[in-house]
Amino acid sequence: MKIKIDSLLQEKLPEFSIIGYLMDVENKKTDEVLNLLNNLKVDLKIDEVTTDEIIKETRDGYKKLGKDPSHTRPACEALIRRVIKGINLYSLGDLIDLGNILSVLTKRSVCVVDSDKIQGDVLIRIGNDGEYVDAINRGQINALNLPVYVDDLGIFGSPTSDTIRTSVTESTKQILVMIICFSNKFKDENEKLLLDLYEKYASAINLIKL
Repeated sequence: MKIKIDSLLQEKLPEFSIIGYLMDVENKKTDEVLNLLNNLKVDLKIDEVTTDEIIKETRDGYKKLGKDPSHTRPACEALIRRVIKGINLYSLGDLIDLGNILSVLTKRSVCVVDSDKIQGDVLIRIGNDGEYVDAINRGQINALNLPVYVDDLGIFGSPTSDTIRTSVTESTKQILVMIICFSNKFKDENEKLLLDLYEKYASAINLIKL
């Protein structure tokens, strides 16, 4: 599998990039990860969210593409707002929970999907008119001007939501994890955290950097 960023998206957002890994994992649900999830803290007040340096980069990226980040909120921001309000994040199993933990800690959207459900290579591009993201628990999201992840079968995610088609289930054995970066800041630290979390809590092996 290869991941390519479309030239038009790169032209509009020169620093846009991803941290991506394929990995074989143990698929389970443990109290250890649940405790991590339930004890997440964010050193922000609710009125400081949109001005935080990293969250603002994602929001500004949406705006540059012509997408309103307040209407189509990036997943990282939505998660962080819940944590600030003291609302526990839903526990969906360790693989997804670790992705949500990673997203809150890095303040960046994180894609966690069943890689066996992806057909061919991955292209990250700008969504077109008439395209939709079949978002998990959110229905259809208009993909116009939204960064979207696409395989041979179509859109399977965006920084606002992953989709049902490639979602992690109880039978998932290999995953693709991507941290979506709208700048190059803190990328080394973010990558190390990704590896630390999945190696420690999901026994990740056979890691392939994409």
